[in-house]
Amino acid sequence: MEYDKAKIEEVLLTLLGVFEFESGRVWKRYDFATMDALHAKGLITEPHGRRQSIYLTDEGMRMAKKMAAKYFGPRRSGEEC
Repeated sequence: MEYDKAKIEEVLLTLLGVFEFESGRVWKRYDFATMDALHAKGLITEPHGRRQSIYLTDEGMRMAKKMAAKYFGPRRSGEEC
């Protein structure tokens, strides 16, 4: 599926605002507590360790793709970002 890049940028900026600290400073990686919560729910593999990446579990992948289609699917006529 081709995703709407403007929607992705908007949501990413929103997430950066959620995790902002020190008057606009934001870590480039995701919040540890949030990653731990997703791991506890069985949606991702262990987020700690030396690896730079994690894997989505089968359920995590299913949910992620469903939400990506919902939030970032092609723009419909008359829809604004």
